[in-house]
Amino acid sequence: MLWACILLPQLALDSVLRERDDADAPLVLVGGPQQRRVLQAVNPAAAALGLKAGQALTAARALADGFECVEADPARIEHLQRLLAAWAYRFSAQVSLHYPRAVLLEVGSSLQLFGPWPRFEARLREELAALGLRQRIVLASNPVAARMLANGHDGLALTCAEDTRRALARMPIGRVGLAADAAQAFARMGLQQLGQVLALPRDALAKRFSAQVLLHLDQLTGLRSMALDFYQPPDRFETRLELNFDVESHQALLFPLRRMLNDLAAFLAGRDCGVQRFNVYLEHAEGPETLLQVGLLAAERDATLLFELARGRLEPLRIPAPVRNLRLVAEDLPPFVPQHQALFDPRAKQAQPWPQLRERLRARLGDEAVNGLRAEADHRPECAWQVAEQGAASGLSVTAGSRPGWLLSTPQALEPAAHIVLGPAERIESGWWDGGDVRRDYYRIETRDGLRGWAYQDLAQPGPLWLQGWFA
Repeated sequence: MLWACILLPQLALDSVLRERDDADAPLVLVGGPQQRRVLQAVNPAAAALGLKAGQALTAARALADGFECVEADPARIEHLQRLLAAWAYRFSAQVSLHYPRAVLLEVGSSLQLFGPWPRFEARLREELAALGLRQRIVLASNPVAARMLANGHDGLALTCAEDTRRALARMPIGRVGLAADAAQAFARMGLQQLGQVLALPRDALAKRFSAQVLLHLDQLTGLRSMALDFYQPPDRFETRLELNFDVESHQALLFPLRRMLNDLAAFLAGRDCGVQRFNVYLEHAEGPETLLQVGLLAAERDATLLFELARGRLEPLRIPAPVRNLRLVAEDLPPFVPQHQALFDPRAKQAQPWPQLRERLRARLGDEAVNGLRAEADHRPECAWQVAEQGAASGLSVTAGSRPGWLLSTPQALEPAAHIVLGPAERIESGWWDGGDVRRDYYRIETRDGLRGWAYQDLAQPGPLWLQGWFA
């Protein structure tokens, strides 16, 4: 087995920066008791002002000005770590959150699907960067070794137990996950690297150190395996984003909405499903929250498409009060079947598949503006086509080109000189049973502009031809 450890050294800070469209502005995370507030993390812009983690907030304010303070939120960090587990689940069925700020996944059985490790690692880094997260990634023969090697390395790939043991031997004793008192005891003995500890007689170690220390050393070197709890994806997705200030415009809501839908897309990909309906709640400082419902006719999971659909629903929405928080909930998560495409797609790059165009039209024009058609067993053209839900099955098959694709809502009289008749008439006599009796002779016509239509002559009231529809 091969285990990858994805260490997120700045997870607390990244969890805040990824939600902001001004990530380059000076920002610090603060924590600790009210009597002594301490900087827990600083972004590069704040570090350029001379601020650093561990400083007292009062000292930082005396040193520099113009930086923003954000309270460290453990709940936000935990939520983001679970989102990462859902994302990693698409690459491996064995994903663990045993260590804080880290994701462990078994990748030995995934290499045949995702390619050799350098290509696999590059894909992991690219997708993590898209999620707004800095990372260290290490590959080793067991999960404990991968996690501890990530403390001092990035990009290290060890595919056998012997290479893993040699790399561990060079690790500083204070960075291999030992308890602080044990690490200090080894340092006082003059042992600076793990290899020096492993070279000691095991009986001597057992007399001077607890069984927990020996167990950790055995797990590091792969002599014992660690029992890990593996992640299981939930049946629903929910996320909440606190805005920096009250937002009154639709435009200012687009960036946080895009970030939330990117997270939803990562969750769906990891769970190998799509979303057919989700709700966005706009929470206000006062009054009830505003509900934005987004429904699709088929399951989708493309982040760009989901954002465009939500944006189309948001823009015409009247926001009754400034928005303070956003919350997204998705519970309708059916299986996702990607659309099959030819190897050499003849469509232009700008062209869109019909399902995506249909959803964009529904988002822009409304659910009732885009409908399907169903053929009915009736010869009268105005009765033969009925509005139906998208994808509704019909028991009748219609030969392409036998009937016009566009029927006029009201037939229009034609001037005799404005068209020519193509071919013989087709007589339709029907509707005596429902009071809509018709007796008509239908003709294919062509106008002076080359347009082809379908027109009829009413046999009950002879007169001009009446245009009823156009052929494509």
